[in-house]
Amino acid sequence: MTPRDLVGPATYACVVSHDRGRRPTLDTIALEVGVSRATVSNAYNRPDQLSTRLRDRIIATAERLGYPGPDPTARSLATQRAGAVAFLLGQGLSSAFSDPALSIMLDSLASTVDSGDRGLLLLPGVDDLGPRPSSVARAQTDVAVAYSLPDDSPALDAVRQRNIPLVVVDQPVVPGSARVEVDDGGGALLAAQHLGSLGHRRVAILGFALTPDGWHGPADAARVTSARFRVSRDRVAGYLSGLGEFGITDVPIWEASCGDQLLGREGARWLLGLRPRPTALLCMSDVLALGALTAAAELGLSVPADISIIGFDDTPAATWTTPPLTTIRQDLVEKGRRAGELALLLLDGSRPGPATTLGVSLIPRASTAPPSAD
Repeated sequence: MTPRDLVGPATYACVVSHDRGRRPTLDTIALEVGVSRATVSNAYNRPDQLSTRLRDRIIATAERLGYPGPDPTARSLATQRAGAVAFLLGQGLSSAFSDPALSIMLDSLASTVDSGDRGLLLLPGVDDLGPRPSSVARAQTDVAVAYSLPDDSPALDAVRQRNIPLVVVDQPVVPGSARVEVDDGGGALLAAQHLGSLGHRRVAILGFALTPDGWHGPADAARVTSARFRVSRDRVAGYLSGLGEFGITDVPIWEASCGDQLLGREGARWLLGLRPRPTALLCMSDVLALGALTAAAELGLSVPADISIIGFDDTPAATWTTPPLTTIRQDLVEKGRRAGELALLLLDGSRPGPATTLGVSLIPRASTAPPSAD
């Protein structure tokens, strides 16, 4: 029996005439093979429901007629699943590859959610505020993972309006979301205590952005108290608390608009130009610390004889640089894995639990030492 026999000559001729010159559809393939529309759909979406012979015949017919497969948008509307995890970046797409801490964490998250049919959608941030709300509104995704956004990111309003399950990595604190973070304040405290115990009393902070306004330069008390990035607030508080244990209260801060090495170099040159010069720098990331090492070399300063430098993250470069970098270690792989697991739990309908806070540890290396005698 042919497709013409199944529907009748007149109907078959009408459908063939209608589809000629147009993109083939499920109905086109169904008529050609002589099966129902649902059977053709099963060949793509539920192949276990068909015999291998029938599925092969359907796929071969589709290829011959130029049918590319079911429309993914229509499929997502029917199933209410897009098959994607949207990752909301604070900065541009390049940060996912150029920021070592982010790339390690993101690789771990992707490995965790990867099931062979689930994609990872990267939504770039604009001006440190996160993705544009319009990008979030049209993203085909089942769950959103927000990475290091400011407290009032408009992108998070768009997530709430769509009622998409949300996982937050690091910041901000969003009621009703799942969250994984590290002990930022505790790590900063360890770094400051380390320098204080070595005998440093003139210490400066080379930090992340406090507020997403593009500013980079010296940060006064008003900027610190009005900071809109939780990680920056907590790390500054931890640094100042640890230094305060040694009676250190005058602590200059230089704020980078983003955590790249060039701004680390610029900020370190400014801080090392102060008089009296600091004997140690607390850097909020290894990348900023690497920029500080470059600045010290350009100024003819020896590390750690003239200036001690300590980072945060313990990325691979911390062990490769000269001298190897003292830093605060956070488990970036575990952070990505936990974030991925939370995303999968939300997809299964689980309710968000309390925030997952990962511990940190001090990794002493050759970039810190007691200060030299003045």
